[in-house]
Amino acid sequence: MMKPHLQVVAGIVWRDGLYLAVQRPEGSRMAGWWEFPGGKVEEGEFRDAALVREFQEELNITPTEFEYWRNIEHEYDEFSVCLYFYHIHSYSGQLSMLEKQQFAWVNPSRTPTLNYLPADIAIVEALHSRYQND
Repeated sequence: MMKPHLQVVAGIVWRDGLYLAVQRPEGSRMAGWWEFPGGKVEEGEFRDAALVREFQEELNITPTEFEYWRNIEHEYDEFSVCLYFYHIHSYSGQLSMLEKQQFAWVNPSRTPTLNYLPADIAIVEALHSRYQND
C-alpha cells in the first residue's frame, strides 16, 4: 500500500534579521514540534496561493513580498512530503497565532535549540551556515 504524498508550502518570515518559528499546536499531527509556518497545498491550488491562504488562516497575515527558495523531499513513517520553502520579506496584517501556537523569532547565526520537525532540519542548518559568519 502506498503512503500519502503531501505537497506543503512553508514560509521563512524575516523581521530584523530574525526568522519566525512556530510550534505545532496541541491536537495536530506531530504536536509540539517546531516548524516554519505553512501547510498543505489543496488539489488544483497554486503554491503561491496556498502560501498566502495558509498564512491568513494560521497567522492572520498576508505575505506581500516573497520568493521561492528551494524544496525538500522527506519520508515519514506514515506519509511522504515535498516541502516548498519561500522567503517572506514583508506582509500585511497583524501577526497573531490563530491556532494558539507558541512562536519564537530565531537568530539564524546562533546554534539551533528548538526541536524542529525532521523535514525542517536541513533548512534550519542551511540558514545557520549561511548566517553564522555575519
